[in-house]
Amino acid sequence: MSTRAAFAELYGYEPLGVWSAPGRVNLIGEHTDYNQGFVFPLAIDCRARIAAAPRTDGVLRLATTAPGSEAAEIRVTELAPGQLAGWSRYVAGVHWAFGLRGAAVPGMDMLLDSDVPVGAGLSSSAAVECATALAVMELSGADLPAEDLVLLCQQAENEFAGAPTGILDQSAALLSEAGHGLFLDCRSRKSRLVPLDLAGEGMALLVIDTKVSHAHDSGGYAERRGDCERAAAALGAGSLRDVMLPDLVLAATQLDRLAYRRARHVVSENERVLTAVAQLESGRPIRALGQVLASSHESLRDDFEVSSPELDLAVETAMAAGAAGARMTGGGFGGSAIALVNGQEAGQVGAAVERAFGRAGYAEPDIFAVEPGAGARREL
Repeated sequence: MSTRAAFAELYGYEPLGVWSAPGRVNLIGEHTDYNQGFVFPLAIDCRARIAAAPRTDGVLRLATTAPGSEAAEIRVTELAPGQLAGWSRYVAGVHWAFGLRGAAVPGMDMLLDSDVPVGAGLSSSAAVECATALAVMELSGADLPAEDLVLLCQQAENEFAGAPTGILDQSAALLSEAGHGLFLDCRSRKSRLVPLDLAGEGMALLVIDTKVSHAHDSGGYAERRGDCERAAAALGAGSLRDVMLPDLVLAATQLDRLAYRRARHVVSENERVLTAVAQLESGRPIRALGQVLASSHESLRDDFEVSSPELDLAVETAMAAGAAGARMTGGGFGGSAIALVNGQEAGQVGAAVERAFGRAGYAEPDIFAVEPGAGARREL
């Protein structure tokens, strides 16, 4: 059943429109966004869709097609952090953030229909926020450029949903174009599209969803962010973006061992992003990205300590089966890994990972290929 038809069946009338936004894979640049660094994500063809219509009574009614998820109802004037829990806080938080900016946000009936895997590190929450933002903007008559919507959705996730994320996810969802990756400077918020023709070069990007769920509002993510802020302060830097690797090594005695390793990941990861983008823009083959992917995973595993046994096994097995490079993607503590493989070898790499998970007694992973997809848009 289409999202439009599901809305009509639930509410008894047709929605005014359907808006959608994609999940994302972060190709390289993990935990650098909230350190004002560089990231290089791409939108994927899994999308969150919001069907919506305005109401005249100021009531916000929220429902989802996800099995077992409860609907929510609240007056727009009563929206505040802590009022809602679960999936609905990502939708309601966007309404709240528009209200903070003076938009006359009406009551609405909304239905969420998403095929972005939840907890897989593919940014299902940002997809929901960005699809909601397009719907609310149109139905309230607001007019904000995409770059401002990024900050609005980030505020909704940080302050309303309670997840201390950077701008990577929302930028990927709102600014991406099909066939490209998005190189983003998280300090200046300037971005540019970088061609990424996987199929044209006979390559495939596999997502390996380990089925180990994670959440950005859990303590581990916030602790890592705090570690980075503590390291930057000890180094006298505004953020770790301002620190170069040779300078960090020279200043190692100013940091405790934990803060040093956290900083070393962020500083070296920024360099890996710049290397990857330079390689692509200079015409080097996509396969050449394999080394920076592998190096990124080692850093995330050893210095930032956000990997998991399942993610490590996925990466190690994919590499042993012939992948050019592989790494965990997303915030970590579970979620997904990615593997850059020859297109003709995608099946054998995936099968090797499945066998390895079976031998280890892990849940069967969900493995699928993704192509750089389109950003947020109005569907109907």
